[in-house]
Amino acid sequence: MKRHLIALAVAATLAPLAAHAQDQGDWIVRARAVSLTSANDDSTGLDLSINDKVIPEVDISYFLSPNWAMELILTYPQKHDVKSAGAKIGSFKHLPPTLTAQYHFTGLSVWRPYVGLGLNYTHISDVSWDPAVEAALQPTLKRDSFGLAAQVGADFPLGGGWLLNVDVKKVQIGTEVSSCGVKAGDYATEAAIPHRG
Repeated sequence: MKRHLIALAVAATLAPLAAHAQDQGDWIVRARAVSLTSANDDSTGLDLSINDKVIPEVDISYFLSPNWAMELILTYPQKHDVKSAGAKIGSFKHLPPTLTAQYHFTGLSVWRPYVGLGLNYTHISDVSWDPAVEAALQPTLKRDSFGLAAQVGADFPLGGGWLLNVDVKKVQIGTEVSSCGVKAGDYATEAAIPHRG
């Protein structure tokens, strides 16, 4: 069973920054609460799903120039329940750091839009299954994966050294699940993630 997590992130954050365009060497650090809402798509016939949750996130951006920046998206390992037809059958933790390269459009007085592309690395740990599921299926997860990431966002100067940031991210996270050593099917989920800072 191959599982893809496509994460759609919407961010609204206040950041204490100068109201001028960023210069080379400038940093932005944002702390956010992220609401993860998953839309699950399962082809195994087991009606598989993962739970929704609110998770913490820290984003760190470094400006290489007024137009180009790198952003690192971080959290700590997040636990998700795995359900079949609404009944919990197991759980796992995943750590999904993501790095994007951003292009910031300059010369606009009211807002500063940007776009970004990057790469996600996900490590899965602490996998646990219901004893009956473990005995019957002997499931295993591939622990490491890479996927693409894309984002669109904008900063809105509010005055007094503060910015309002709105950001939408789409991140691919995938893993393979096998039963008794054999790949069992495909599972995909698309997650909407509103950020509040």
